[in-house]
Amino acid sequence: MSGITIGVFLLTAYFLGSIPTGYWVAKTVKGIDIRQYGSGGTGATNVLRNVGKVPALAVLLIDILKGSTAVLLIKYIYPGIATSTPSPNALAWIATAASLLVLVGHSRSVWIGFKGGKSAASGLGVLLALAWPVALGALLTFGGILAISRIVSLGSVGAAIAAFVLMVLTQQPLPYVLLGLAGGLYVMWRHQSNLRRILAGTEPRLGGNRSHSPQT
Repeated sequence: MSGITIGVFLLTAYFLGSIPTGYWVAKTVKGIDIRQYGSGGTGATNVLRNVGKVPALAVLLIDILKGSTAVLLIKYIYPGIATSTPSPNALAWIATAASLLVLVGHSRSVWIGFKGGKSAASGLGVLLALAWPVALGALLTFGGILAISRIVSLGSVGAAIAAFVLMVLTQQPLPYVLLGLAGGLYVMWRHQSNLRRILAGTEPRLGGNRSHSPQT
């Protein structure tokens, strides 16, 4: 496989991740710039608080699909265009690079001034395409933490940590393990303001009052 072909794969992954779903949905449904409301993120949680449940569900599902599509394109197209017998390790490394670019694209979208969401939903989509048992474990971790705390960001961080641990425990290929580490750290870094609010006891809980006013 040529470097140009790999580059096309990786650019495609970034542009899939960079589709600003939450921004477009909020603009279409309510005519607002979601970046100016609530947390300023374009993810499903901020859309839920400022636009509504159905739009938030649509954003969540599309963001998951973005992550899965980027990885599946590589996993299913790569073997047919490789110049020689496909190397499983090569495929794993390319899929890992594409996965990271999906996360970066989601949080740093070229379409909206390199802003975006926290990459948790797209990360789940990536995991579903790479190793669904890991994705299931991460999702259960998220659900358990959310049920106890009602704090979405805490669930997302817990799921990111669980994904790395499960990559190791299920003996996934080394590139996937490193992705679990790098992706988990990236998601945690994107949630650093949430973590500060959690420690201060000011992080909003699911089911609380929506924030309909712009950021100040």
